[in-house]
Amino acid sequence: MEYQEKFFTTFRTNFQIFVPQLAWLIPGKTLEEGLVDWKTDFFDFFHKQIKAHREKIDLDSDESQDYAEAYLKEQKRRIKDGDKETFSDKQLSNMCLDLWFAGLSTTSITLTWTITYILHNPDVQKKLHEELDRVVGNNRLISTSDKPELQYMNAVINESHQCVNLVPVNLFHCTSRDTVLNGYQVPKDTGVIAQISTVMLDEEVFPDPYKFNPDRFIDENGKLKKVEVLCPFSVGKRQCLGEGLASMELFLLVANFVNRYKIKPYVHGLPSLDKSKNVTVVPRKVVAKLIRRHVQIDGLFVKNYFE
Repeated sequence: MEYQEKFFTTFRTNFQIFVPQLAWLIPGKTLEEGLVDWKTDFFDFFHKQIKAHREKIDLDSDESQDYAEAYLKEQKRRIKDGDKETFSDKQLSNMCLDLWFAGLSTTSITLTWTITYILHNPDVQKKLHEELDRVVGNNRLISTSDKPELQYMNAVINESHQCVNLVPVNLFHCTSRDTVLNGYQVPKDTGVIAQISTVMLDEEVFPDPYKFNPDRFIDENGKLKKVEVLCPFSVGKRQCLGEGLASMELFLLVANFVNRYKIKPYVHGLPSLDKSKNVTVVPRKVVAKLIRRHVQIDGLFVKNYFE
């Protein structure tokens, strides 16, 4: 993660991505060299993990604890049937890389920014705790079944997506055929970008878009308001395949963390909201004081009134 943050956020790397013809003008490691080093380190790590996983699990059991275990069991079944190609270790490593790059880093970035925004807005944290006390009421683990009742929690996560604007410059695609868009001729092989950040920061849709305001997603009845143009996972056929998983993970992580702790700034002050120093959005380094909201007395968790 540290290498990913450092290498992919440098000016040289982003200059090579957007102006590849002139990349040779800037000294240092090329984008291709950086990607090779990055992939090599990751694949070495994944190969070791796969080997350790294979030695640890029971390949003959019907239950699987995770994706890799299920994959390795299917691999064994296919090898037994004479198929040694489709479920290879190399393919599993590639799948792990996809999950890591597209799933772990994006979720961790959004999570750290969400905590940062909550720290900067104590009134938001107060409303979250009031809702959690009303709906959950104790220290139990929050599950996805609680999601429909935690309206304000969902609004905070939606507002985090809008303010974080995780992909300020979306992924590049090209047209597969000649087409017409709103009267404009777009030839085949034209580079196109679904520039969702222009929507996320559109003041007609999100007034004062740089202000963290979860109430914009709450209607007059206190219910979560669906805003169709909120599209943090992009749009169209190429939108993020992991949207459902990422949304579930983010809800569970934020809801359980905020339910368990009251978050206060540490002596160093609040984490920065400045994004101008990086070309891409990177995780916030958050140093904060955590106070348990519930304490255990005689085996029961009760609210900590001394927080």
